[in-house]
Amino acid sequence: MRRAGRRGRQAQEGSPMENGVGQEPGTPELPAAEGGVAPRPPRVRPRLVFHTQLAHGSPTGRIEGFTNVKELYAKIAEVFSISPTEILFCTLNTHKVDMQKLLGGQIGLEDFIFAHVRGETKEVEVTKTEDALGLTITDNGAGYAFIKRIKEGSIINRIQTVCVGDSIEAINDHTIVGCRHYEVARMLRELPRAQPFTLRLVQPKKAFDMIGQRTRSSKSPGESRVTSGKETLRLRAQGPATLEEGPSLFEEEAARRVDDLLESYMGIRDSELASTMVEAAKESPSVAQLARGLDSVLGEFAFPQEFVAEVWAAVSHPKGGQE
Repeated sequence: MRRAGRRGRQAQEGSPMENGVGQEPGTPELPAAEGGVAPRPPRVRPRLVFHTQLAHGSPTGRIEGFTNVKELYAKIAEVFSISPTEILFCTLNTHKVDMQKLLGGQIGLEDFIFAHVRGETKEVEVTKTEDALGLTITDNGAGYAFIKRIKEGSIINRIQTVCVGDSIEAINDHTIVGCRHYEVARMLRELPRAQPFTLRLVQPKKAFDMIGQRTRSSKSPGESRVTSGKETLRLRAQGPATLEEGPSLFEEEAARRVDDLLESYMGIRDSELASTMVEAAKESPSVAQLARGLDSVLGEFAFPQEFVAEVWAAVSHPKGGQE
């Protein structure tokens, strides 16, 4: 019993590990069971501490105890004494508006989080002379949809004031705050041709070395990887965050293909959605079952049958060479 007491005092005096597992201060040690054998202590949840800065410049803060994107934004806002609604999106390990480094549903345990906050508001008038505007839309998971890519030579590409990273706040004075990216993409696709419309955009606040940035055309297959065989914190819309191993090379490649298909068919990019669809395809023995599975959990997207077939091919081809 005397040894157990010393261990309990040492655990209370030591500080929990950052980005690792440690006993929370003040946690009492369980008494030894009859026969002198101490019971197995309960599993202690990891205490994960991440470092963060505002992308345009700030001191470094520390955040912990979040399980989804909204809670993450609230923690960052608390550290820097701003409103969570000021945060447009976050990037990992770079302060630049780099759409390949967007924070999604997974964060590597060693990743540094940069928060991009609201800057200037601007309005642009656009005339839709083609069916496609040349925009790829994504969202931050907390109510803001923003521009992830601008296609070279497209309608939007010819409007120099529109930039990658701009949040779309309103279409023709109709606010879209709170809409998901696929809803915004659908609204833009349904706008009539030859009729001008207005976009109200909010650009992220920029540091001096970020001014003038518009787009990034190069994209390598492994560029969007957050980790390399390391554990990641998986954020979930519902339920607690979980520690998971990073995706395999096969899963990353398949998710990249599906993400490309999402952009081609729907004008959106969403790495987390792509990963979800890869998991569904791996568990589905046929295209028809994949279609039913996607419809049951993602029916709001209304995926066309040919798109589902291409998702199946993108996932099954690397496994067995069957289309």
